[in-house]
Amino acid sequence: MTSAGPRALLFIVAALLAAAVVAFMVTPLAARVARRTGAIDRPGAARRVHAMPIPRGGGLAVAAAFAGVGLGAVWLDGQLGALPTLGSIGPRELAVLFGGGSLAALAGFLDDVVQLRARWQMLLQIGLAALAVAGAVTIDAVNNPFGGGAVRFAQPFAVAFALIWIVGMINSINFIDGLDGLSTGVSLIAALTLGVISLTLGIDQPEVALLCAVLAGSLAGFLPWNFHPARIFIGTAGVYLLGFSLAVLSIIGTAKVAVALLVLGVPIIDTFWIIVRRLLAGQSPFTPDRGHLHHRLLDLGLGHRGAVLAIYALCGLLAVLSLILSGSGQLFAFVGVVVVVGAFLFVVTRRQQGALDAASYEDDTPADG
Repeated sequence: MTSAGPRALLFIVAALLAAAVVAFMVTPLAARVARRTGAIDRPGAARRVHAMPIPRGGGLAVAAAFAGVGLGAVWLDGQLGALPTLGSIGPRELAVLFGGGSLAALAGFLDDVVQLRARWQMLLQIGLAALAVAGAVTIDAVNNPFGGGAVRFAQPFAVAFALIWIVGMINSINFIDGLDGLSTGVSLIAALTLGVISLTLGIDQPEVALLCAVLAGSLAGFLPWNFHPARIFIGTAGVYLLGFSLAVLSIIGTAKVAVALLVLGVPIIDTFWIIVRRLLAGQSPFTPDRGHLHHRLLDLGLGHRGAVLAIYALCGLLAVLSLILSGSGQLFAFVGVVVVVGAFLFVVTRRQQGALDAASYEDDTPADG
């Protein structure tokens, strides 16, 4: 059960719809800003799947809707008292979420404009994570998946865990941002799931549900502009905003890391697979290529929309599992994702490499006669 009654639920849904309307309306403005500043994604690289220059920086529209509607909803709730006041989120956490999220979007937009080197991007990500930790957003405990309450961490480990979690989440969203609407839709599913879980399963955090709903609404309003064929990309501005915001929401929410691991299992496992594969090949883990899950699905002939919808469906299934499972069940489900997705990528990679080797052998074999 939850303390959020019909009035609270109506308020949360209204905030979601308001954020969707604002994001939809300001996205064309973000596209104009991107064009004027030169934040344009141009085709040409082997991993690109679009044929026309597309403005980046759609994350600015999502950030504007998230911060604007989110702060407005928090203020309005203070006037109306629509949500039960449980005190789980204080001014400091709100400042980290909205201030840090807006700063993350601006830092990402800098990369959209000037294309920063990987080392500078990593420094920005660490700086954003350090900002959250300075605002007392740390992972002090996680639910014990095998029962018996929570597992608590000493302060140094709690800080280090939070830093790694935030930086890792940003990179997970970044690595899956390869097809129109992919990172937007996956993040939308994650935000909705975290919001629903915050209202159920004895967690009882309607404030967290409200913030998740505003983020989900902001993404829902942006998605029509971003779905294939995209008229604007969410860009690094959106990647940084989404990674930072989802990481912070999963920390300040009682649902914590276990649920986020399951809901975002696909991008997390894809990120892990890519990093391991590139390191084994002697490459930088940040070297772009066509080795991601969505690229493999394209190579199998699913098509652009088909690949995106397939990953949506997988993330949706994981979201449902996170709602109906608890404790060790979530852990085993996540391990299942690791095994299944990892095996799929391994088999497909080996088959495609074998086909390339066979083609190369035929080209090198002299003709008879």
